[in-house]
Amino acid sequence: MTARRIVAGVDSSTQSCKVELFDAESGVRQGGGSAPHPPVFPPVSEQRPEDWWTAFVTAFHLAVEDADVDPADVIAISVAAQCHGLVPLDSENRVIRPAKLWNDTTSTLELARLRGIVGDDELVHRVGTVPTAAFTIGKVAWLAEHEPTSFERLDRILLPHDYLTFRLTGRAVTDRSEASGTGYYDADAREYLPDLLRLIDPHRDWLRMLPEVLAPSESAGEVIGQAREELELPPGVLVGAGGGDQHAAALGLGIVDGDVVYSFGTSGVVSALSPTPIRDVSGHVDGVADMTGGYMPLVSTLNAARTTDTFARILNVDHHELSRLALGAQPGPVLAPYLDGERTPDLPGAVGILGGITTSTSREQVARAAYEGVVLGLVSGQNHLERMGVRTHGRVLAVGGGAKSPAYQQLLADAVGRTIHTADVQEATARGAAVQAAAIAHTTDVATIRDRWAPRLTSVAQPRGFDESRWEAYRAVTSIRELDRP
Repeated sequence: MTARRIVAGVDSSTQSCKVELFDAESGVRQGGGSAPHPPVFPPVSEQRPEDWWTAFVTAFHLAVEDADVDPADVIAISVAAQCHGLVPLDSENRVIRPAKLWNDTTSTLELARLRGIVGDDELVHRVGTVPTAAFTIGKVAWLAEHEPTSFERLDRILLPHDYLTFRLTGRAVTDRSEASGTGYYDADAREYLPDLLRLIDPHRDWLRMLPEVLAPSESAGEVIGQAREELELPPGVLVGAGGGDQHAAALGLGIVDGDVVYSFGTSGVVSALSPTPIRDVSGHVDGVADMTGGYMPLVSTLNAARTTDTFARILNVDHHELSRLALGAQPGPVLAPYLDGERTPDLPGAVGILGGITTSTSREQVARAAYEGVVLGLVSGQNHLERMGVRTHGRVLAVGGGAKSPAYQQLLADAVGRTIHTADVQEATARGAAVQAAAIAHTTDVATIRDRWAPRLTSVAQPRGFDESRWEAYRAVTSIRELDRP
């Protein structure tokens, strides 16, 4: 094998770990590998961080094999991962208990108490958003309330991507994109807010327990020790600060001002970029930071592709057939897709509701409702971005596993009345992490590599028109509260 200069991007998601390898100069993909994580079933959603590491090592070696490169060719690595989760470590840096993930909603009551003490307006002013049960601060409060012995042992707080970076380098570091989703960090001022954590325990030295926040193009250090042995890497491999999954995906997609990204994964996310902080007192828009030094306001829902997974099972069809059924249907019932509760709007106890069924309702219409419910929820999110002054005049991109579905593509085009594009990218989040890895390898700005590596976009759907009465029906079914989860 001819020696090459390779960078690795990692996407440690709820479902799996994906590693993508790229030529450090051209940005051309060389290969990739994937390994699964244990499945989770909200409202209790937990995983063992050790399983993330095992999956990462497996996926890395599969990627090396797929790319036909030597591990010694790798010069830099960056890790992006699912946001918000709590990885609690003790004084000897041992994981105390399984990590609570972003879609674990068991901290709803603890988070509500904190919000009641501080006030939503004050929280938005200080942290950029109204925290929900997804945010790390609620999970810390849950640990204190429900597992006091574990809380007593708590000596270091990491997020999922921080943990993998910690295993690689031995340094407890994070970045602005991830810190801004904790509920105790001000991305505008670039500082932690330990007084909010003192509401949970006034006696802890919280600042000492939190990871250092690095700049977008700042290295976390080199891969060391056992991690270097397990990955079979040479000395001197640099590690980036990493970031959140959606934030890294924006880098991988080459997103610029005005573009709007719809992500159809386990969760649904609609996001755009902003040069200035966004503060939404309604709580719909998360005013989080991006991975270039700016901001990436977004609206996130708990239920996206998982919704259509469920309806494919109910109708006993595969995803190809579900999409075909949906595209062949006239508008019919409307779905409130709150199958696992919901994050935006903040309804952790809600359930899904299929409204408007009649004796003439067809399988095709039920299939369409599954896709359309997810789409309308996310388009509502774009409306909230625009309400906050976020620019959305550019390209509309559909990404994530669900975005491969023609039904998601077409129904999104119909609802927004614009052309939908997909990017010539296999794994946007891992690619974005690799963009950061290339930036630290070249000691240059992340945005420079983002623009240089920007992928080709393809138009996949044109709008066919949209019956505005669907919005009225959607708002009616999503306003029902009597059927909240027991």
